[in-house]
Amino acid sequence: MRTHRRTHRRSVGVEYLLPDEATSAGQARRLTSAFLSRPRHRMAPVDAEQIDDATLIVSELVANATRHGQGGCRLRLRVSDERVTVEVFDDSPARPRLRKPAAEGESGRGLAMVRCLAQGFDVTPVTGGGKRVRAVLAM
Repeated sequence: MRTHRRTHRRSVGVEYLLPDEATSAGQARRLTSAFLSRPRHRMAPVDAEQIDDATLIVSELVANATRHGQGGCRLRLRVSDERVTVEVFDDSPARPRLRKPAAEGESGRGLAMVRCLAQGFDVTPVTGGGKRVRAVLAM
C-alpha cells in the first residue's frame, strides 16, 4: 500500500482591480512594491532585486493592458518560497505582440524586457473572454 505525502507549499497572494487610466501602471508599481516588501511569517523574504524586477514587469504588463485592453485590468500577485508570480488579466482577446522597437521610439520594448526578466512567461485566454498574461520570477 502506498501512502501519499502532501507537501504544503506556503504562499500568499493578493489581487487588485485597476481602472482604465494612464495612472494605473504607477499605482500597480506602488502596490506591488508594498506587497512584496511585507515580511511573511515562515517564508523567505523577497530581495530588493526581485522586487525591482517584479515591479518593472507589473508596470509594463499593466500599461499594456490599460493601453490595448478593453477597459481596466486585474493584477494578481503570488509569493511562495520558490517564486513570485505576476498575472495581469484584461478583457481583450488579442494576444500581446512582441515588436521590434524603433531606435528613436519610446514604446515597443516592454514585452521584450518582461521576457528577459522572467523565468516563465505565457499568455492564455480566459473563459468568458479576455486573457491572462503571466510572468514568473524564481526566488
